[in-house]
Amino acid sequence: MPTNRNLISVRAIALSGALLVPTALLAQGHAHVHGLVNLDVAVEAQTLTVALEAPLDSLLGFEHRPRTPAQRKAADDAMKRMNDGASLVRPAAAAQCKLAKTTVESEALQSTAPAGGKEDEHADLDATFVFTCAQPDKLASIELGLFDAFKRIKRIEVQVAGPQGQSKQTLERPQKLLKLAR
Repeated sequence: MPTNRNLISVRAIALSGALLVPTALLAQGHAHVHGLVNLDVAVEAQTLTVALEAPLDSLLGFEHRPRTPAQRKAADDAMKRMNDGASLVRPAAAAQCKLAKTTVESEALQSTAPAGGKEDEHADLDATFVFTCAQPDKLASIELGLFDAFKRIKRIEVQVAGPQGQSKQTLERPQKLLKLAR
């Protein structure tokens, strides 16, 4: 007979998979809104995963491979800020979470992208931040540093899946606190 913890884990995995579908659709070009960032937050056992999808315009003001030195500098700065996941996603201190892994991807910003390739008019950036939490039951909120780091972001649409169920929230500038507990 499955334990309650196993059922919660299975439910969190299923919900997190269901929540990632809208982000995948956004990445495929089904919806593209400037000034908007989408976050999918999943809590499973001691793991907190935050997946971000944003049009490059929301971060940089352009959505193509950098063409000028100023655009290259802006792109490099944005990638540096994104790779500093601990400053962008700050779980409640009581949960004792530590950043375990950060992944940032943007085809348009890859320095190894071939020149003369097909230019994407609606390029985006995807990032994933994975935390290990010693006290996940105390993970009641996450402070987001996205509005401070990227002035072009106006709104953050968030979907959350975890042991307490699933929820959806919208944060608008200057809100920083994402509440996980219902």
